[in-house]
Amino acid sequence: MKKADGQIDRVRAGYWAAGISVVVNILLFALKYWAGVKTGSIAIIADAWHTLSDSISSIVVVFAIFLSSRKADKKHPFGHGRWEQIAALFVGFILGIIAWDFLSSSVKLFSEHQAVHYGKIAIYATAISIVVKEGLAQYAFYIARKTKNLSIKADAWHHRSDALSSVVVLAGIAVAKYFWWIDSVLGIIISLMLFYATFEIIKEAISKLLGEEASDDLINKVKEIISKNYIHDVEAHHFHIHNYSTHQELTFHIKLNPDYNIAEAHKIASAIEKDILNEMNIHATIHVEPMDKCE
Repeated sequence: MKKADGQIDRVRAGYWAAGISVVVNILLFALKYWAGVKTGSIAIIADAWHTLSDSISSIVVVFAIFLSSRKADKKHPFGHGRWEQIAALFVGFILGIIAWDFLSSSVKLFSEHQAVHYGKIAIYATAISIVVKEGLAQYAFYIARKTKNLSIKADAWHHRSDALSSVVVLAGIAVAKYFWWIDSVLGIIISLMLFYATFEIIKEAISKLLGEEASDDLINKVKEIISKNYIHDVEAHHFHIHNYSTHQELTFHIKLNPDYNIAEAHKIASAIEKDILNEMNIHATIHVEPMDKCE
């Protein structure tokens, strides 16, 4: 999954993460559904369908990676990278529905004083599900960190939601005979955790779609690059970053000595843009102002 320069290939890594997710989730669905039918547990069967829903979100991620990896064209000069944010919103929406389903089901169980009963087969199926689903979540989180792909991060939370739902089932198996309410209370707690994850995913996706403020680290790095070659003659300010997932666009202003002619000012700005692209892999566009011009 790495390129010749040692950097991770975000498209291939995304396909691997989503593809593995689809295959594993289908196998887990079959295992848990069989265990549910065998033991007569409605909770296990519901958990199996929850697992299968993860495959749907992973398929959405595959389509998002395919669409976002398309090259820029006349109608979309900045590329199609923001399909990743759109997919993250969709997966976040699915996660929110699952959280609501957890919450409403748990409240109903609690209000009706219902205890959940499981068979021994459920223990093995549930334990396997927890380990495998958390493993998928960790792998997806790793790929998301390396590629900065928000839709994969959202899918990772989807995996974790399934692992957490299986934890509820396992907890119910362990202590249900002592506390009839344990399944419903744990379900409520986990649903609140999932609502928080949904909020964070959607907030981050919307923030990137609307545009974000350039970080202090990014600004300091740009100023450091500029200071290497232009110590006294360049003053950078008014930074704006535009995130397109597959690449970033940076716009900012520089103040130059008013004695420079147009050709000299253009040469300096172009050199700075080239340095930023080489060192930070960010496409920069610079607006030039005379040094004594007010902001």
